[in-house]
Amino acid sequence: MVTRKTQRDVDGILLLDKPEGLTSNRALQRVRRLYQARKAGHAGSLDPLATGLLPICLGEATKISGFLLDSDKCYRVTCRLGQRTSTGDAEGEVLDSRPVPLLNEALVETALTPLRGEILQVPPMYSALKHQGRRLYELARQGLEVERPPRPVTIYALELLAIRGEAVELRVHCSKGTYVRTLVEDLGEALGCGAHVTALRREWLAPFTEPRMTTLNALQELAASGGLEALDGLLLPVEDGLADWPDVHLAADAAHYLCQGQAVWVPKAPARGWVRLFGPDGFLGMGAMLDDGRVAPKRLLSR
Repeated sequence: MVTRKTQRDVDGILLLDKPEGLTSNRALQRVRRLYQARKAGHAGSLDPLATGLLPICLGEATKISGFLLDSDKCYRVTCRLGQRTSTGDAEGEVLDSRPVPLLNEALVETALTPLRGEILQVPPMYSALKHQGRRLYELARQGLEVERPPRPVTIYALELLAIRGEAVELRVHCSKGTYVRTLVEDLGEALGCGAHVTALRREWLAPFTEPRMTTLNALQELAASGGLEALDGLLLPVEDGLADWPDVHLAADAAHYLCQGQAVWVPKAPARGWVRLFGPDGFLGMGAMLDDGRVAPKRLLSR
């Protein structure tokens, strides 16, 4: 049993393959207990129905989880045409059923075309967004519906993978804030028959575009056979979560002043934007370039 006394400081990122039927928070807590981690968080919730990549940030890695939330994502989704549900997925109540047209690639591609690129999405009622301090899904469970302003999202790629009877399989590469359930519902309306999600898998989340994921079962087996040392061997360094950022390497004296909260000059540094900061002893944290060419600390690691 893990108690406050047995919890430990451990830093790193675990690329978890979340199983179906488990909430993201429940999956997080299982990982946290296995690692006996004092601090943990996840980067981007998945619905219980969904499987796939759920980055678990332990210790100091929780400081970058917000940046991972802003990352592009890629999903593989199966849509059941002909039925619209209360939640937009198979867990909801069927609200209406309509005949499905004779499907072919040309028909589906025509319906998909307006859903690509920069679009506006109305968030679903069954979502974690807040309205007057309350989660939308809490209101939805009470049978309430409130107006939700549309939000801009970007669908970088929307690929038709297969048509199987009244089911369509897609791959979606999208920006942060995209609701795949809403995308599927919009496809169903474009085809005139309604649709909902029956299977959803997150294949990657930037910068982990070719993730080597670990299942909960594999973690439990590894913990039993190799203990904490074996589990720690699966963790990625904190800085790997910011792999698409430019690096700034500081000499010892500059690193010292930066860690005291001061902006410092760096030769040949990037002109602007966020950067990863490194000193002689390794990764320091996150910084931002100032207009005058200095780099300022924004969020540094504590250890």
